[in-house]
Amino acid sequence: MRVIVTGGAGFIGSHVIDRLVSQGHEVVAFDDLSSGKRENVSPKARLVVRDIRDAAAVEKVFAEVLPDAVSHQAAQVSVSVSTREPERDAETNVIGSLHVIRAAARHGVKRFVFASTGGAIYGDVAEGAADLDTAPAPMSPYACSKFAVENYLRWARAELGLAPTVLRYANVYGPRQDPHGEAGVVAIFSQRVLAGQGVQINARKTDGDDGCVRDYVFVDDVARVNARAIAGEIARPIVNVATGVPTTTRELLDAIEKAAGKKSPRAFGPRRAGDVERSVLTPTMDAMEAVTSLDAGLSRTVAWFGERSR
Repeated sequence: MRVIVTGGAGFIGSHVIDRLVSQGHEVVAFDDLSSGKRENVSPKARLVVRDIRDAAAVEKVFAEVLPDAVSHQAAQVSVSVSTREPERDAETNVIGSLHVIRAAARHGVKRFVFASTGGAIYGDVAEGAADLDTAPAPMSPYACSKFAVENYLRWARAELGLAPTVLRYANVYGPRQDPHGEAGVVAIFSQRVLAGQGVQINARKTDGDDGCVRDYVFVDDVARVNARAIAGEIARPIVNVATGVPTTTRELLDAIEKAAGKKSPRAFGPRRAGDVERSVLTPTMDAMEAVTSLDAGLSRTVAWFGERSR
């Protein structure tokens, strides 16, 4: 099967490619390298450096590759950036996605997998966990843009004949996550703890509290769900890719320090604009099949960052 993975040089996209090439698929990574890295892309895949905001470039690649499936991972992923520059967020996440959706429909793509966000789309989950019956309540431009694309995919299913699967990710972490952005707290904490640097816990409600509550899902689990969707093994149109386990920022830091075998000085900061206080999802287990524990995932993640720092 020929597969285009947009954002294929990025954190999640490159892991999706690893999974697909291991299964024998012919994969093309489509990435503008604004945040992705060439070295992330498997040597068994082909990298095409293009921007999804360029409709002509998207059309050219689809016409050349004639993919059977698409895993659409490319996005502006920072909630903070989206609150400062909502137009920039929409240009990539909405307009860019429409270019990919329309090209996929024109060229007869059989399966279309979209990386959405459960971590932001459901808004604040005061207690329990958001399931697929929970009404979306986006609270940031980033969440709004992802939900908009989900609705464009409803239109594409009904009018363009596309067969989309929407994957609503919780907070994804793992090797290759970018510690220099604003969206990868596990990567940021791992790198700083290993370096003996101070770590800041941003407040959930009031200064000095345990920080926001999140559902952290390991990137290998995310890649596996993508591959299953591309293979046609998931019948559901929407899937929560999550663990269902709530973890505060303080608990996350404790677990990272345990994995690293060292402590880091702590400071506390105010709540960040656009951040939801609590986000936990009910995993769609018939689609996911398995969930990696936080301790096991962090052990592998911290070890990867440790090797990179040597």
